[in-house]
Amino acid sequence: MIQCEGLVKIYKTDELEVVALQGLNLSVREGEMMAIIGNSGSGKSTLLNILGGLDRPSAGAVHVGKWDLLKITDDQLVEYKRDTVGFIWQNNARNLLPYLTALENVEMPMILSSRLDRAYAKQLLEWVGLKERMNNKLHQLSGGEQQRVAMAISLANRPKMLLADEPTGSVDSRTSDLIMDIFRKLNKEIGITIVIVTHDLSLAGKVDRVVAIRDGLTSTEFIKRNPNLDGGGDIDGGHTTAVGNVHEEYVVVDRVGRLQIPKNYLNALQITDKASMEFDGERIIITQPKSLEG
Repeated sequence: MIQCEGLVKIYKTDELEVVALQGLNLSVREGEMMAIIGNSGSGKSTLLNILGGLDRPSAGAVHVGKWDLLKITDDQLVEYKRDTVGFIWQNNARNLLPYLTALENVEMPMILSSRLDRAYAKQLLEWVGLKERMNNKLHQLSGGEQQRVAMAISLANRPKMLLADEPTGSVDSRTSDLIMDIFRKLNKEIGITIVIVTHDLSLAGKVDRVVAIRDGLTSTEFIKRNPNLDGGGDIDGGHTTAVGNVHEEYVVVDRVGRLQIPKNYLNALQITDKASMEFDGERIIITQPKSLEG
């Protein structure tokens, strides 16, 4: 569903140039539900904006389904955003119109694309647990209920992929669990690809795969040993300390052989700008560099 190779994004002003993505590689299978994590400034939001068609890549390759997002025209981009991708924001105000009912909010993107289907709009609200609240206006709904309306809106035009930007960032832990349960249900029942971008480390145990981004590059992946298990845990600085004891950690190696070694490993060995590397026939061993003197 998603294939990024050497993806670069550079933001330029008259006096400043910021490289947000430095050759990022990412592959997401159709029908997969996965999470992307990273500290502030890691590049995860930039990646989400590119995948959502809200920003243009500077270089590299990025394909979503049949679309080449590096070469897509403005007219094609409108079609892509309307038909291929659904977006859920942390800030409900970006999804919802306060003077409409929940049902009318879900119907709005259908009306704008001339595809009104009231029965399907009602079904979406039932799927997110709002069957009895669909005729309520937003001020009559809690924050968690408003976020579930936003989930229904994101599916209104039957997209192939759902992007969620911090979807549980503004709700309590109980509502967060409920929202993640809905994501899993949608993923299993309609097979939609779901990519969640978050700094909520507890979400790591609730998806099958987690990709950590650091300094504009994919650094580490965490894959569930048994996808039927759900757990929780903490990921610190892009490195897992415990993810419910159900995830296996992998360091990502790109096409030219680069990898990012977790910072806590480097700190433990007092490795800064150079390291010694040996191959013993079975393993690659990285150690503190030997003295360069003499």
